[in-house]
Amino acid sequence: MNQQLKSSFLIGLFALMFNSCARQVDEVKLHQLEETAVMDWNSKLTDVIVEDIFTPPVSSRIYAYCNVAAYEVMCKSNSDFQSFAGKLNGLEETPNVEEGKEYNFPIAAMIAFSSVGKNLVFNTEAMEKLQSGYLNEVRATNIDNAILENSITFGNQMAEHIMAWVKKDGYKERSAMSRYQINNDPGTWQPTPPNYMEAIEPNWSTLRPFTLKASNQFEPAPPTQFDSIPSSQFYQETMHVYESVNNLSEDNLAKAKFWDCNPNISYTKGHVMFYKQQISPGGHWIMIACQVAKKEKLDPMKASEVLAKTAVTIADAFISCWTAKYNTGLIRPETYINRYIDPDWKPILQTPAFPEYTSGHSVASSSAATVLTDLLGDNYSFVDSTEVTYGLPPRPFKSFRHAADEAAISRLYGGIHYMPAIKNGVEQGKQVGEHVINTLN
Repeated sequence: MNQQLKSSFLIGLFALMFNSCARQVDEVKLHQLEETAVMDWNSKLTDVIVEDIFTPPVSSRIYAYCNVAAYEVMCKSNSDFQSFAGKLNGLEETPNVEEGKEYNFPIAAMIAFSSVGKNLVFNTEAMEKLQSGYLNEVRATNIDNAILENSITFGNQMAEHIMAWVKKDGYKERSAMSRYQINNDPGTWQPTPPNYMEAIEPNWSTLRPFTLKASNQFEPAPPTQFDSIPSSQFYQETMHVYESVNNLSEDNLAKAKFWDCNPNISYTKGHVMFYKQQISPGGHWIMIACQVAKKEKLDPMKASEVLAKTAVTIADAFISCWTAKYNTGLIRPETYINRYIDPDWKPILQTPAFPEYTSGHSVASSSAATVLTDLLGDNYSFVDSTEVTYGLPPRPFKSFRHAADEAAISRLYGGIHYMPAIKNGVEQGKQVGEHVINTLN
């Protein structure tokens, strides 16, 4: 072999070896993107939701539609998982893939997820940048261009189908409805310090639920009858809140802060008011589901199922809870205590701007724990690091129910709920969760 041929042979051999190695590295990167896609995208969506300062009910709606979109793509790849069409209220048969074409379903699912999300948040530019950045990462793996384009097209088709469903849920119509009217009944909800906001989402019960037959399907037992007499049961329940806050241990204070999940807390310094944004109750449980899915290294199909069912459950939990809140319109502990017990008293947590009964975190947490237990097992221990982003240390839990019960009782320690709202809220959440399980299985 002459020198020129020998050089050409070696160059070709090195090129072949290089390309082979490059393909192997690209496959590893692509696999990594596929395996963590739904968890990573829920985290990205959470950042946008927090920045947009959506209320807890609205946040739950966004998570649900985005995750259903992703699941409906993924279930086309595995016959062991069935579409939610015909099971979720109003969701008609979803688009299918074309025979003879190859797809990357995790990529298509994330296109559907992010495209739906883009239509539901305020900061559409952020979602577009996130999607563009994600596709750049995918293209950098040297994925087959035809497969990528097929996946993008299918993901957008699913997003269009889901958005047609979204537009019929009554969300836009609720904004034209009457606002909550404050009345002089001493037992009814009144705006609370420090900024005395008007009631949040008083018409949420008018939205189409995801699985519930009606927004009041799981109506809780009525709250304790209001009374201002010190010997009354209502007064004693309020004193329980008052004394719990006044004699709070360090551990219970930590529980209250960890599960605060008020998306927009206001602070006042002098004449200046500023706000701190943080995750919603539903968002907190979505992040728990993401952490567990990563811990268990769930495949993209199973991870998508876990996130979709959890998100749908939380969304229905908020519809159920908000129906009870505005049907009862119950006074908050802060208002009662300032009026009848101690005018200078303040709760640990800032009182949210909606009626007291039932406890939203109790209902949402209990519903999510019920579904996650069904999907991943009872006595499943995990460490929740959701609040690290907001300056709090991780907390360990023996099970999803353990976490949900702590989230519920944290509302007493925070001074924003009476015990009946907590206990009955937990039961309400269990009923919603069991209903979702029975509907979607």
